[in-house]
Amino acid sequence: MDFQPSDDHQAIRLAVRDVCARFPGQYWRELEADGEYPAEFVRVMTELGWLATLIPEEYGGGGRGVTEAGIILEEIHQSGGHAGACHAQMYTMGTLLRHGTEEQKKRYLPEIAAGRLRLQAFGVTEPDAGSDTTKIMTKAVRNGDHYVINGQKVFTSRIAYSDLMLLLARTSPATEAARKTDGLSVFLVDLREAGPSVAWRRIPVMSAHHTYQVFIDNLRVPAENLIGGEGRGFSCILDGMNAERVLVASEALGDGRFLVERAVAYASNREVFGSPIGANQGVQFPLAQAHAQLEAASLMRFHAADLFDRGLPCGAEANTAKLLASQASWAAANAAMTAFGGNGFAVEFDVERKFREAKLLEIVPVSNNLVLSYLGHRVLGLPRSY
Repeated sequence: MDFQPSDDHQAIRLAVRDVCARFPGQYWRELEADGEYPAEFVRVMTELGWLATLIPEEYGGGGRGVTEAGIILEEIHQSGGHAGACHAQMYTMGTLLRHGTEEQKKRYLPEIAAGRLRLQAFGVTEPDAGSDTTKIMTKAVRNGDHYVINGQKVFTSRIAYSDLMLLLARTSPATEAARKTDGLSVFLVDLREAGPSVAWRRIPVMSAHHTYQVFIDNLRVPAENLIGGEGRGFSCILDGMNAERVLVASEALGDGRFLVERAVAYASNREVFGSPIGANQGVQFPLAQAHAQLEAASLMRFHAADLFDRGLPCGAEANTAKLLASQASWAAANAAMTAFGGNGFAVEFDVERKFREAKLLEIVPVSNNLVLSYLGHRVLGLPRSY
């Protein structure tokens, strides 16, 4: 077991770091202040092929795994950026790559890899169905060679900047399902052809995240855009969700490292009462604790990513990685705020921005409380709590 980063992984880090240097803190602060999408950042990352990392080389992509994708996202966040504007193109790949037909892959993947199509939207959550995905009410009814879909989605991020959307809908009533996860199907929706059948409204949130409420009215989707077979949608999106957990863990690690690095530099130079504040254990110990938590969480992240890349079950590991990384990042955020004191609230230092982003990852894409419930029941065998 080799814990040393490979030359390839180091090269990825340095290359992404070089790209991110073109987009310093001021770039992200101005975007947030204006409510704008980081279009230029996404364009550059697309042109350089980083967002096509998970697409096999035969379809024009990078042919790498979730391990490498996680390194890319971690480096974006550690450099002070935010990958939320484009990370879905990575984690949605698990559903399409593992369950899509060869015809679907040939049709869409080369266009996505080349940047001519954007797959950035994932429509799952609904107003009355958050963590319990099986309670979704969006319905898809077969009508000849099409499905007609009606319903609502909420917290569907980046739909305004996407050409395609993975959409989960119910194709048979829950009352007819042998298991509550049966009867759900996943579709690849071409938003360019949807017209007025798909409308959305942006939801203002506390961080620079472009997320929307989506209204679907008699949307006609070709039957050939069904992924994985009718009624098998839940198992299909699990591949995307496990990848998402690993990748979000990587982003949390990047945020945490950014915050620790900034706080260490500040605490080493800021003098109060004649000595650097970093010499005080009240400042130093929380930063050291956060560093240790980040290092441990990183190992679990790489373990989960390795399992995913080898096609092995990784639900417990992916969820554990997300839990530990988000907790470590939040610990780093609090330690950094304490170190910076009043300056931590000043926008120019970027600490308050990363503080908000770190908190978000304790809640999305799955609440840490639900992760603990999953581990308690599915891993430890305790009675089900949800």
